Amino acid sequence: MGKFERLKTKFDDIIIIRPTVFKDERGFFLETYNKQEFAEIGIHDEFVQDNISHSAKGVVRGLHYQAKNAQGKLVRVLQGKILDVMVDIRNGSLTYGQHISIELTAEDPVMVYVPIGFAHGFMALEDDTEVMYKVTDFYSPQYDAGIRWNDPDLSIPWPIMAYGIIRPVVSSKDAVLPFLKDIISPFDY
Repeated sequence: MGKFERLKTKFDDIIIIRPTVFKDERGFFLETYNKQEFAEIGIHDEFVQDNISHSAKGVVRGLHYQAKNAQGKLVRVLQGKILDVMVDIRNGSLTYGQHISIELTAEDPVMVYVPIGFAHGFMALEDDTEVMYKVTDFYSPQYDAGIRWNDPDLSIPWPIMAYGIIRPVVSSKDAVLPFLKDIISPFDY
């Protein structure tokens, strides 16, 4: 058995990854990425950039994608907790417009692989939440694109009430992103 367990989701291309954690009286050790081991669970992407975001409770980032220089992402939480959300925007996909969400926490080192063709975003569910994500292409601000986080057609159950979030905090850019019905997706299935 390898160091990473692949867990299934309703989308074949989105992969939840459970790393093996080695614990003893000193603490713990785990690998968060190993190119050979990832290939064994079906991830062959080349990651070229690492990013970290720090967010207060209630911050929403996304739902983002790059229209050109598209990025696959490997997402994990270093501190705190998020609701991580991915929306299928691949033209011709039977699941176009559907989403999947998963809570990621620092206490549980599970990671999510988000392939190209999905809009991605998250809501911080605790203060001082830090999210790290590896990406498969460099950030290209001229190709920034996205979908409004609270698009009613997506029906994403953001856990606002469950976490006592009075008002989600959204950037001015993300607050005016288009709705799914108004985008022309650059991705094909």
